Amino acid sequence: SLMVDVTGQTRKEKVILPSYLQWKKPNTIPNKKIEDPASGKVSISSVATRQDLTGFHLIPPRVTFGVLKEGCTYATMVIMKNVGVNFSRFRVKQPPPHTGLRVMYTPGPVAGLQVELEIEIFAMLIGRKDTGGLEEVSHDIEILTETETLLLPVKANIL
Repeated sequence: SLMVDVTGQTRKEKVILPSYLQWKKPNTIPNKKIEDPASGKVSISSVATRQDLTGFHLIPPRVTFGVLKEGCTYATMVIMKNVGVNFSRFRVKQPPPHTGLRVMYTPGPVAGLQVELEIEIFAMLIGRKDTGGLEEVSHDIEILTETETLLLPVKANIL
């Protein structure tokens, strides 16, 4: 029960569940969908009314690289999981070059499982003055799907 803690005592504050357990989708912008007869829509009556079973989840929902050494390249993986009943296509809008970020993935439909996105950053200082030797890089990577635009926040501190 969420009312008691592991020792059996009544909780003093409310438990906040992660967004993926609440079926909330943080950092998303809905798209206006045009009905496409060739989009792979499943027309089974038991799932036709379930609008919450379409789309993707990002695991993890944000990327924090931490403190990076200037001039080095770092990479991490993000899993984009298809939680819908339909196959769906996506594309990634590559970040601008001055951020040092690049997303590598295999394009095509995601037919039910997941796809891996490799987020790569080349740690470079842009040249601002008075940063104290530590500069923060922050950018939202846009992932365009058929139904929504997902935003993947990426942060790093470059030393």
